[in-house]
Amino acid sequence: MKRQIVFIVTAIALVLAYGAGASEPPGDANAPVELEDYLAFAAMHNAGLQVAFEQWKIAVEQVPQAKSLPDPKFTYGYFIEEVETRVGPQRNKLQIMQTFPWFGEIEARTDAAAAAAKAARKRYEAAKLKLFSEVKDAFYEYTYLARAIEIAKENLELIQHFEEVARTKYITAATGHPDVIRAQIELARLEDRLKTLEELRKPIVAGLNAVLNRQSKEMLPWPDKAEFRTTEVSRDKIIQLLRTRNPELEALDFELQAAKGRVDLAKKKFWPDVGVGVGWTDTGSAINPGMSDSGKDPIILMFTMNLPIWREGYKAAELQAKASVRKASHQKKQAENTIIARAERSLYDFEDTGRKRKLYGDVLIPKGEELLGASETAYRAGMVDFLSLINAQQKLLEFQLYYERAMTDNQQELARLEMLVGAEL
Repeated sequence: MKRQIVFIVTAIALVLAYGAGASEPPGDANAPVELEDYLAFAAMHNAGLQVAFEQWKIAVEQVPQAKSLPDPKFTYGYFIEEVETRVGPQRNKLQIMQTFPWFGEIEARTDAAAAAAKAARKRYEAAKLKLFSEVKDAFYEYTYLARAIEIAKENLELIQHFEEVARTKYITAATGHPDVIRAQIELARLEDRLKTLEELRKPIVAGLNAVLNRQSKEMLPWPDKAEFRTTEVSRDKIIQLLRTRNPELEALDFELQAAKGRVDLAKKKFWPDVGVGVGWTDTGSAINPGMSDSGKDPIILMFTMNLPIWREGYKAAELQAKASVRKASHQKKQAENTIIARAERSLYDFEDTGRKRKLYGDVLIPKGEELLGASETAYRAGMVDFLSLINAQQKLLEFQLYYERAMTDNQQELARLEMLVGAEL
């Protein structure tokens, strides 16, 4: 058994040495390697996240517009024919008027715009969390592919060794030629599997480049293997965090506030807007030179008020705003139900993959290695046939890949849970 362990360690060392010396396609020196590099690159370059950020900026700039008064109106009049008055002819007339909305209208409009801006900010945060989840998903998949290729190479080395063992036994007439053929068949099968895994690198890198908005056509380097995070989560904690910190639900809360603000704004339309202004009339000298106040320009203080008499339209606007409130309320409830259901599924998958990781890592892989060593010893002694040895190797390969798959799935589900709750777990 000790000799078998030494052999396996030696085989792994040979594989790593082979991998280091193998020709690797040229890579981009500025390409990300670690998970943090991928996240930072995506945050800076992803086009979808930039869209969400600009939508937030658009909503923020709406707030000062909502606070502003209507532009004052300036009126200029020129008398084509001068109007002769007692104090002189009137030649020009100037007026300026400022309209003031009814009490509370500006506040209602501003509150609605501010709530909409906060909703846009939460939409941006949700887009960022979704992007990070997608990046983590693709990164962990790329890491899994690297490990799967490494495992395939290790098993390829083992099969090559088993072929030499079978060939040696055949030369010494301790076994038949079919064992050598079986080893060669298994070797060809593993080589094909390794080729399939290596060809999978291109589409996975293409998916990573898409989510990163990376235009480079060069191959991404193999990522540094992320440290496995053992995280204990509880359903009650997840649901509590989800209801209080999920940015999508927070955005819907603010959208509901904005809709309520628009109801208040619609109610203000039943009241008139008031305008205050001043007018000045240019007056020439009177014909009668002895006339008092000759040429004196009159100044007029003015008030205006619109008449909100088309009340059916205002009532329709109020009903429309109230319908928007109900719609936002229903949207939030539906979104909450959907997100909780997604969290429940992710919780199940997270716990299930965690259980599988422990099963394969702590039980099946050690047992598989023990079985492989014992099978080779028994085969050398002629106690089992070559098919038993190959079967033990296939089982170990299967357990190793299942273990890596479970670890990858577990980290991907953890990333989805963190996206849903809006916090790192």
